Order: sequence, then structure tokens, then C-alpha cells
Amino acid sequence: MLTESWSTVSGQRGSSVPVGWPLEVPAPDHPEFVVRAVAWMLDLGAPEWRMSPVWRDYPLALAHRLRHEIEGRREGARSAYATARASLAEDSADIARVLEALEAEGAQLAARAREADLIHEALSGRRWRERL
Repeated sequence: MLTESWSTVSGQRGSSVPVGWPLEVPAPDHPEFVVRAVAWMLDLGAPEWRMSPVWRDYPLALAHRLRHEIEGRREGARSAYATARASLAEDSADIARVLEALEAEGAQLAARAREADLIHEALSGRRWRERL
């Protein structure tokens, strides 16, 4: 098991977690960590993931799948942003508002990617501790 120092946010979880840790998921040493991490990941994933028991049975595989799903969404948002002006030139859409929405979506997806990476690392055995 890896234990590394990291800038941390600690609090009621009773354990250190890195900055960017999802608020809905307790720290890795919490008894409900895996159950709540799986629920959190299923909430972020496609609805059909809930129909397959494999994702609940193999949380690390679910984390792997989620990381790729989020990266795909990020690529989609980047592509939409890059092509919005040309694709919507003849539409009456307020391009500035569309681009603003895509920027906000990109920032949110970047945060979700960080959270998913941290959950994947924790499920792989990584642990964090506060730096003095």
C-alpha cells in the first residue's frame, strides 16, 4: 500500500484526503468508502451502468470505466467549443453564451476527472497523509 504526503483537506472524515476529493465520498479508511464510492461513480456514469452487476462487483473496474467516460465527455466539450462558431453561425444562438456554457462544462469535467482519478488511486490502495 502506498502512503504519500499530499496537500490535504481533513475534517469530519477523520482521515486525510487530497484536495479535489469528492465531498460525497468518505476517506478510503472509512468503512463505507467502497459502497459510497461505487454509488458516486454510478451517479456520474451512464444510467445503463446500473443494470450491470459487474460495476458493483468490481469497483476498480468501474473507476477505470468512469475515467474514460469523463475523458470522452471532455473531448466532446472541447470539440463542441472548437466548432461552435462555425457550426452555429447561421443560428440565432448567442454564441458568447454557448461558449460560456461550454467553458463551464469543461471546468466541471476537469474537476470530475480529478475526483475520478483520486477515487481510482484510493481503490488501488493509495493513501494520503497531511503534511506539516
